[in-house]
Amino acid sequence: MVSAPFIPGSEPELHSVERLRALQLERLQWTVRHAYENVPLYRRKFDEAGVGPDDIRSLEDARKLPFTTKADLRETYPFGMFAVPMAEVRRIHASSGTTGRPTVVGYTQADLDVWGDLVARSLYAAGIRAGMKVHNAYGYGLFTGGLGAHTGVERLGAVVIPVSGGQTARQAQLINDFEPDAILCTPSYLLTIADALEQAGIDPTRTSLKVAVLGAEPWTNEMRVEIEKRLNIDAVDIYGLSEVMGPGVASESVETKDGPHIWEDHFLPEIIDGETGEVKGDGELGELVFTSLTKQAFPVIRYRTRDLTRLLPGSTYPAVRRIEKITGRDDDMIILRGVNLFPTQIEELVMGMEALTPHFILELRREGRLDSMTVRIERHPALSVEECAAATNVLKHRIKQHIGTTVEVVLEEPGTLPRSEGKYKRVYDLR
Repeated sequence: MVSAPFIPGSEPELHSVERLRALQLERLQWTVRHAYENVPLYRRKFDEAGVGPDDIRSLEDARKLPFTTKADLRETYPFGMFAVPMAEVRRIHASSGTTGRPTVVGYTQADLDVWGDLVARSLYAAGIRAGMKVHNAYGYGLFTGGLGAHTGVERLGAVVIPVSGGQTARQAQLINDFEPDAILCTPSYLLTIADALEQAGIDPTRTSLKVAVLGAEPWTNEMRVEIEKRLNIDAVDIYGLSEVMGPGVASESVETKDGPHIWEDHFLPEIIDGETGEVKGDGELGELVFTSLTKQAFPVIRYRTRDLTRLLPGSTYPAVRRIEKITGRDDDMIILRGVNLFPTQIEELVMGMEALTPHFILELRREGRLDSMTVRIERHPALSVEECAAATNVLKHRIKQHIGTTVEVVLEEPGTLPRSEGKYKRVYDLR
């Protein structure tokens, strides 16, 4: 007997608001009780806030619950947030921990199954289908990207090529030899792979690739245009973070490319004012907050992501909401002589300038009592140094005009700035 094919996105909860809201409330009530009864930190925080599982009678009641922050996760390092015995945990992942202790997350087998389904749903929305070959250049290991994407590709019935990150010249060769239909990686790393293809004498616009599913770092629509033009593909945004699940919390549709749809049958989103904690309405800009609805090993209640976005109506999947493309985090914000700016704002101004490449870093220094910023950016290898130097003056003027602050722009030779197969580090604070 042949089973029916798995068609992600056909679930009725994604198309009926009434069914979705009823399912969300049922799952929210289960999650709150599960967290309260099995995670000491949640029991303490709920008791201090004077709220308990019986107080959750509607989705709006979630606002009564205290927030969870990355500091809470570090306080309970390594396994204090787990809500099941270790005997029921089947996998552990962790963040990089570059700013302190890593945040450690766990998954039961049921959690892994849901994760695989949601990544498969995300990849299907991005245009990937069963039988396609998928080049997975997300890093494997404790980072959730590689293994999370890997499971989703297999669940979809596609063919995963588990390349992981690094060895960029080899990545280019394998793309040429294996002829994959799709690639998964960070947007900045895909541009590095495009450089490697050119260095190998391969035209990036003439590979077998049809779609790239890109995430793990903020990127702009201007970068999307650059990637799609440079590689002749569709570039689609996938969203996730390890504390909430990993990749596949939300994903764009290749049909609309209008922001990732949140899989609200498994995650309850909110937008809050980052300073006051007050909930904002749909369409208002603020900090994205998530409550997981089905996670067993590592439930999260009102987790503050620090990502800045707004909730928008669904399009391809009408019952669930979309998030506006995330191009910044409030902890990535640079305050330079009283002006707030994000690295993605610089990226927007760089894109479309043929003499300059998207490979740039920002260096912050303190000169006397004032902070200064230098944009170090690589020139286009096919153009003269004089043409590229003139473009740096244009960029400097654009930054002053559009952002409102004066910076220095230093031209670098092609290939001299650091590259990364994971999240690209844009800001170097040397103060």
